[in-house]
Amino acid sequence: MRYQIQGETLPVVICHLEAGERMITEGGSMSWMSPNMLMETSTNGGLGKALGRMFSGERMFQNIYTAQGGPGMIAFASSFPGSVKAFEIAPGQEMIFQKSAFLAGEAGVELSISFSKRFSSGLFGGEGFILQKAGGCGIVFAEFDGHVVEYVLQPGQQIVVDTGHLAAMTAGCNMEIRSVPGVKNMLFGGEGVFNTVITGPGKVWLQTMPISNVAGVLRPYLPSAGA
Repeated sequence: MRYQIQGETLPVVICHLEAGERMITEGGSMSWMSPNMLMETSTNGGLGKALGRMFSGERMFQNIYTAQGGPGMIAFASSFPGSVKAFEIAPGQEMIFQKSAFLAGEAGVELSISFSKRFSSGLFGGEGFILQKAGGCGIVFAEFDGHVVEYVLQPGQQIVVDTGHLAAMTAGCNMEIRSVPGVKNMLFGGEGVFNTVITGPGKVWLQTMPISNVAGVLRPYLPSAGA
């Protein structure tokens, strides 16, 4: 599979498939495709996995697109102004995404839920108690709000993130919530009461538009890209 990510404000990923290659996506994410792309709607792993995807912000059913009789082309557009990033998934190289980040992926990618190890991280962190985990093998495309900045954290190295700005991280990173020090800072600092602290080793992707901001409020009311 070859792909191109085009556009800046509302990006689209265009995938070129060989005969027999497949892509999975949430319903409504397909924007355009060649006539030989066959669509099949499935729970893709049974009811248990479908429920897990639902709790992580996706729909229970996924669409599987297969190139039939020759090379095919299919495009998936972002549903909100922001960024689309590609990630290579393999055993030991799983990714953790913010809720509802999954856009599309190769058929070998498995999407599941990832619980925050600390209850307080989900209760107060703004990223949510349940995150998305991409495992299996293949390329997965995720959509984030605003521009995305990538950092590489060494073992024990930390970065403090305002709630809602965490877009993705490698599975080896640890996320926890810490209260802003000082009562005056909490009440009058304008930065909220809690911060998210990410500890390496691993990579972390931060988004300039927090999910607690306009994007998170409007996303449920916006039509899907392919609707």
